[in-house]
Amino acid sequence: MSSTTFPKLRLVSLLMMLVVPLGHAQQTKFTIQQAVEIGLEKNPAKKLAVADIAMTEATRKQSLSPFLPQISFAEAFTRGNDPVYVFGTKLRQQNFQASDFALNTLNRPTPINNFKMSFDGRWTAFDSLRTQFERKRASLLKDSASAAEGRTDQEIIYAVVSKYESVMIAAREVEVAQHAVETAQALQTLSRNRVDNGLAVEADVLSAQVNLATRQQELIRARGMHSTAWIELEAAMGVSLPQGADTLEPLGEHMFSASQLADEVAQALKNRADLRSLAIQSSSQQMAVKSAKSEFGPRVDVFGSWQTDGETIAATSGNNWIAGAEIRIDLVPFEKRTRLQQEKAGLMRAQAGEESARSMVRVEVSRAYYDHQSASQMVGVSRTAMAQAAESLRILENRYEAGLATLTDVLRAEDADRQSQAAYWRAVYRSAVSYASLRLATGTLNQDQVVNFQ
Repeated sequence: MSSTTFPKLRLVSLLMMLVVPLGHAQQTKFTIQQAVEIGLEKNPAKKLAVADIAMTEATRKQSLSPFLPQISFAEAFTRGNDPVYVFGTKLRQQNFQASDFALNTLNRPTPINNFKMSFDGRWTAFDSLRTQFERKRASLLKDSASAAEGRTDQEIIYAVVSKYESVMIAAREVEVAQHAVETAQALQTLSRNRVDNGLAVEADVLSAQVNLATRQQELIRARGMHSTAWIELEAAMGVSLPQGADTLEPLGEHMFSASQLADEVAQALKNRADLRSLAIQSSSQQMAVKSAKSEFGPRVDVFGSWQTDGETIAATSGNNWIAGAEIRIDLVPFEKRTRLQQEKAGLMRAQAGEESARSMVRVEVSRAYYDHQSASQMVGVSRTAMAQAAESLRILENRYEAGLATLTDVLRAEDADRQSQAAYWRAVYRSAVSYASLRLATGTLNQDQVVNFQ
C-alpha cells in the first residue's frame, strides 16, 4: 500500500458520508411525511382520543334527554279476590252492577281477572335551568376532548419524528462504526507490512488487532441499537415496517429557524391545545357549579296516563285517563349543599390546574428553546472538529508509514476521528429532535412542518 492510498480512500469515504444526504434523498422509499401520516392513523393514542370524543358526544346527547317527554307503554294481567281490588277493578272495567253492593259480595267477592293496557307520560316543564347548564357543560366537555385530540396529534407527530430521527442516527452510527472497522483493518495491514519489512515491532500488530476487535464490538453494538430504534419507530407509528438499507431517508444536516424566546412563549400560550382544553374544562366546571346551585330551585313536572281494563283481552274494556302537574321544592337540601361544595372545589382545582399548566408551558418552551439553540451551535462546532480530526489522522498515518510516528499516536488520532464523526451526527440528530421538541412545546407542530426534517 502506497503512502497516499490509505488517506485518499479515507477522505473519499468521509466525503461520501457527507454527500449522501444530498444525492440519496431522492431515492428514498419511505419518507418521514409518510411515517407521520401512518402514525396519525394507526397510533393507539389517536384511537383513544377519537373514543374520548365519541364518549363526550354521547354524554352531550344524553344531556338533551330532560327536554324530551318520557312516554312508556305497559300491559299487565292480574287476578284476585281482595275486596278493594275487586271493587276498584270492576269500576275501571265499567262493569259495576247494583248487586255488587251486597254486603256478602263486598266482603267476600268472587276472584276477578283484569287485563290492563296503559300509556304513561311525564315531562319536566321547569327545573330552574339545571338541564340547560348540564347541556352547556356536556358541550364544553366535548370541545375539551376535541382540543385534547389536537394535542394528541402533535404528540404523535413528535413521537414519529423523534423515532424516525433515532433510526437515522442509529444508521449513521452503524456507518461510522463500519468505517472505523475498515480503518482498523487498514491499520492492521499497514502495521503487519511494516513488521514484515523490519520497520516496526510485533507489538504494533498486537495493538492494531486489539483496536480492530474493539471497533468490531462497537459495530455489533451499533447494529443492535439500530434494530432497537427501528422497533421504537414501529411502535410510534402503530404498524410494522420491512427493514432495509434504503427503507428510510438518511440523516442529513438541516437548517431550522426559531423566533425569540418571548415570541415562542407567547405563541405557546396562544396555540397550545392542551391549555385550550384545560380552559374549556374550567368553563365546564363553572357550568357544573351553576347546575348544582339550580338544584335548590323549584322543579315543575307535568304528567298524564291513559289505560284500559277488561276481564278478558277480547272483552269491551273500560278506559280512563288522568293528567296533572306538580311543583317540588326540597326544604332540607343537605345532599345538594354537599354537591355544591364539591363542584366549587372542583372549579378551584380546575382553575389552579390551568394556571399551573401555563407556568409549566413557559418552562417547557424555555428548556426546548435553549436546548435547540445549543444543539444548533454544536452542529457547526462538530463539523469543524470532524474535519480537523480527519486531517490529523491523515498526517499521522503518513508519518507512521514514514516511520516518524508511533502506532499509539495513530490509534489515538483514529479514536479522535471516530469520536468526532459520531459527535457530528449526534449533533445533527439533536438539532432536529430539539427543534421538533420546541415546536411541540409551542403547540405549532403539524404535518406541514414535517418537511423541515426531510
